[in-house]
Amino acid sequence: MTATQGTSSIPGRDQRAGDGNRSDGRKGRPDRSAASVIRAYVALTKPRIIELLLITTIPTMFLAAGGFPSPWLILATVVGGYLAAGGANALNMYLDRDIDAQMKRTRNRPLVTGQISPRDGLIFGIVLSIVSTVWLGVLVNWVSAALALAAILLYVVFYTMILKRRTSQNIVWGGVAGCMPVLIGWSAVTGTVSWTAVLLFAVIFFWTPPHYWPLAEKFSKDYADAGVPMLPVVASRSKVSAQMVMHTVLMIVASLAIIPLGDTGWVYGVSAVLLGGWFGYLVVRYAHRVRKGASGKKLAPMKVFHASITYLSLLFIALAIDPFVTL
Repeated sequence: MTATQGTSSIPGRDQRAGDGNRSDGRKGRPDRSAASVIRAYVALTKPRIIELLLITTIPTMFLAAGGFPSPWLILATVVGGYLAAGGANALNMYLDRDIDAQMKRTRNRPLVTGQISPRDGLIFGIVLSIVSTVWLGVLVNWVSAALALAAILLYVVFYTMILKRRTSQNIVWGGVAGCMPVLIGWSAVTGTVSWTAVLLFAVIFFWTPPHYWPLAEKFSKDYADAGVPMLPVVASRSKVSAQMVMHTVLMIVASLAIIPLGDTGWVYGVSAVLLGGWFGYLVVRYAHRVRKGASGKKLAPMKVFHASITYLSLLFIALAIDPFVTL
């Protein structure tokens, strides 16, 4: 089933979306105040996810520049990156609005509650995607613009429309889109892509499964009810944890390979070793709990999920600081 086909799989879905969830808590209609509508459009961009994407872009720009890039270049790249990710996320919500209505953690999204119509959500996503590409092309460079457009297409078409509902490896290959900000940040400064940027790409690529699968484990019933074959839904916990360990090892190897190839100093080097050891320990401990038959609170998948965010954030903060300490 494609994302487009899936929109017709729930009879009366559009009617329920407008009636079933009351965003003002009192009336049968969604809150249409200007402030509420603005918040709804912001929610379509998934700002929490974008925060994590941007924290990888700026440090990459510092490393590429060997110090501070132009403040204007940083601003132009960050704004363009936000618009691109926001457009992709809005289109993702448009295509996934049928399964979002079935999942507890997503049923309050604006296209499900009816606060924003599917048509307006689609237009919003397309406009943001076009504006972001032109913005980056004119104000940054066309290499960065092409990479941003590729990220949008990868997330909307490759992941949302093709992979998400068809394969348990959806988040692995679909996660490629989430790796693109480092390439965009690097190319914004240099006009090209180097092996260092490719290694940063690899760090995020291998980080994505041990980051996302614990979340999918917690909400596995949601995904199962919606018919989305996330790996924790269709595979045993032991298989999932083994793949998490494998991806974590590859992630740590990629992060350490940046030390000689990226010409980084001791701040990044020490941080990569310590953070890799810490997060690697947490993932191995998680796999050990799985082997012991733990579940629910004893398994604590969300601890790994939150730790993965801390790991990536601190690693890229170290990357940002490193050029200034080693000058």
